[in-house]
Amino acid sequence: MDIRDKVAVVTGGASGLGRATAEMVIANGGQAVLLDRNEALVHQAAEELGPSASPTVADVTDEASVEAAIDAVVERFGNIHINVNCAGIAAAARTVGRDGPLPLAAFSMVIQVNLIGTFNTLRCCAAAMQKNGDEERGVIVNTASVAAFDGQIGQAAYSASKGGVVGMTLPIARDLSRSGIRVCTIAPGIFETPMMIGAPPAVRDPLIEMTQFPKRLGDASEYALLVRQIVENPYLNGETIRIDAGIRMAPR
Repeated sequence: MDIRDKVAVVTGGASGLGRATAEMVIANGGQAVLLDRNEALVHQAAEELGPSASPTVADVTDEASVEAAIDAVVERFGNIHINVNCAGIAAAARTVGRDGPLPLAAFSMVIQVNLIGTFNTLRCCAAAMQKNGDEERGVIVNTASVAAFDGQIGQAAYSASKGGVVGMTLPIARDLSRSGIRVCTIAPGIFETPMMIGAPPAVRDPLIEMTQFPKRLGDASEYALLVRQIVENPYLNGETIRIDAGIRMAPR
């Protein structure tokens, strides 16, 4: 799919991987809809990115909120062609800690945002995409993590949420194949996102040491480049692709 003149809904679009993806879409002639729950940040990002960026406030965990947001996008632009789901949270806690078992609400919140929020958005975007007239009606790119495969101590909730994103990639691709919609997932390693930029060397250095080459954290533009390659390559479908400089996470 050629990105030029296409409408892309990017969740978590106000910062990090989402913002880098929006920048890539705009640089290639597309319209980026930044869908984020942080109202101040999403409007600031849209203003900085220019007229090809459209701010949309929504909570990916809320069914009605996302449905209303996607309906508004379709009403304004007529179509949705691309959906990239970057909204997510990271939380670390052992299954049983010093104060007892991990509170179920804490586990559930990570699942709600990372897994259910991804599905909530893509289902609405897919419903809009199938009304497009082209043979290839849409492309959906979800974000998992290398933690889906080698999660560290304290990452039970996060790994479960990202493993769920990986696990639903193929069945959703099969579900949507008759509508001409492709679905892929990216599993990033450790990237220079707002969560990591402020981390001290004691946190960053061991993670960098686990990479093979290059010996550094990923740049958000490299994630966005892979999104572009998935969108533009019509034979990529139903696949999860790691982008991680060969990292394999140690237990801690």
